[in-house]
Amino acid sequence: MKNYRFWSAIAQSAALKAIATTTLLTISSISPTWAADPFRTTSPHPIGDKTEAAFKAIFQDGNYRTAQGYLKQAQTMEPNEPLAYALQASLAYSVDKDLTAFSLYGNKTLETAKQLINTDPLRGNLYTAVGYFLQGASILTREGTVKGTPEALSKLRLVYEHLDKAQSVSAKDPEINLMRGYMDLLLAVNLPFSNPEQAIARLKEFAAPQYLANRGLAIGYRDLEEYSAALDAVNRALSTTASNPELFYLKAQILAEYSKKQNDRSMLQEAVKNFDRAISKKAQLPPNLVKQIERERGKAVSRLTNPK
Repeated sequence: MKNYRFWSAIAQSAALKAIATTTLLTISSISPTWAADPFRTTSPHPIGDKTEAAFKAIFQDGNYRTAQGYLKQAQTMEPNEPLAYALQASLAYSVDKDLTAFSLYGNKTLETAKQLINTDPLRGNLYTAVGYFLQGASILTREGTVKGTPEALSKLRLVYEHLDKAQSVSAKDPEINLMRGYMDLLLAVNLPFSNPEQAIARLKEFAAPQYLANRGLAIGYRDLEEYSAALDAVNRALSTTASNPELFYLKAQILAEYSKKQNDRSMLQEAVKNFDRAISKKAQLPPNLVKQIERERGKAVSRLTNPK
């Protein structure tokens, strides 16, 4: 069950969404116009402008409808970009619940990343790891926990093999540390005998962009039930990306859980306000996510009106 929770979280998040959470980037052989690197302020790597626009639509604005439009363009204009396929895999799962497309785009992420290794070993290996990561999630989604876990774990070994190769090129690279920080933190909070401290340090010290690093920290601290630290982290993320409804949802979750621990009614009321802020932008979110936010809001309201 712990293994399944880990892979399921990756399939839905930041990651990636992150993850997808969170799952991102390379060079296009077609388009000569490059946008800014969202990860690095010095020595930037080139990235296709349609893919970058999709990245910002998801992670800065939480606007999945806009992101899907940019990704359709990226598929034609930037066909050698692993980030585009990784984002498409995430949207296929989280928006459309299309497991066939999820598997297809995971495989395309791996294919294009492997082609990049010779010319850009840092990012080629990074996205090869992401590709194997997506394959592992796809296997567990398709086969189930009992049947799929052995093959999924074999993919996990390849994930860390290629992450280590990417890290050997540049240990402090912000893109690698963002991606690995998310993966390591999800592993730490979902598997026994795992230590989250290294993942937390990685996100704090080296990962970028900062708003995504803080979002990862907020998720990790939430799952570790360290709610004060989680609240600080999500507030830092909101200070620079305050238009993203997913961050209001995350803040609402943290406040709702923290209020139980503190027995604080005002904190629960603040949670409901943040659920409402997220729902106010429901048109740009996946319908299944909106339903989840509404369910959690309903539970919080029920606690307010029927306190035990």
